[in-house]
Amino acid sequence: MTEDDRVDKDLLTIGAFASRARLSAKALRLYDRLGLLLPAYVDEVSGYRYYRAEQIERARLVALLRQLDMPLARIADVVEARGADAAALLAAYWDGAEARFASQRALADYLRGRLSGRSSEMYEKFAVETAEVPEHVVLTEKRHVLAPELPVWIPGSLGRLEEGAREAGGVTGPPFVVYHAEVGVESDGPAEACVPVADEAAARAWAQRQGRATGAEVRVEPARHIAYVRISKAQVAHPQILAAFEAVESWVTERGLSVDGPCREIYFADWDAAGPEDAVCDVAFPVKRSDRSDAK
Repeated sequence: MTEDDRVDKDLLTIGAFASRARLSAKALRLYDRLGLLLPAYVDEVSGYRYYRAEQIERARLVALLRQLDMPLARIADVVEARGADAAALLAAYWDGAEARFASQRALADYLRGRLSGRSSEMYEKFAVETAEVPEHVVLTEKRHVLAPELPVWIPGSLGRLEEGAREAGGVTGPPFVVYHAEVGVESDGPAEACVPVADEAAARAWAQRQGRATGAEVRVEPARHIAYVRISKAQVAHPQILAAFEAVESWVTERGLSVDGPCREIYFADWDAAGPEDAVCDVAFPVKRSDRSDAK
């Protein structure tokens, strides 16, 4: 018996391998095409695929990971890893998946309320207040950003601007984020991070030194009359925050007022130190009276 005979005897046809792995031949061809499970041998003449018995465990693992909707690149990482490393990669993926599911569940609940005509009930839990905000100088960063990117971009940009504020006489008011256009999963704004500062000249000098690295600029934010609701750290998450914005918009409309500028989130608390139920943010719209307003 030749070496080739001994090798061929160890190989399984795609049908036999599929049966032992409890998969279809179609699935195995797909895994081959995706580079997740390559045949041990492919006949150059017939194109038939052959596998070894020790590949069965990998085939079953790939199939199970695909049932978790794991992206192909991450499946490749898991099956190439070993032991605890593979388990850690799976745990990290599933933690992210559960966070996405929780967000989608909250969005579904929010949409059910809107579709069933219970929007007014959702808005009632928000107490709308008004305030006068004086003119102030702000250091800013403006960027086109999608909603999933906001949890990273907002603290990053405000942190950079607060560093600049320390060279410009200090921070003189709560930082805020202005949404100049819709920011969502498919709409990217832009959004503008703003930090009020004491010294305009020093702020402009700092922004100029930054060059194009961050796109930092300085502008004067005009005095505004705002309508706002105060929300907790938990309510800042999407989609809960959407209901807060809509509650303010509804209040503005009901009182014959009109929106006088882009909406904003004003962060007045230490985010890292705050608990889920602690108030951290005001969701606000600049407003002005219309000629027919009877607002009190």
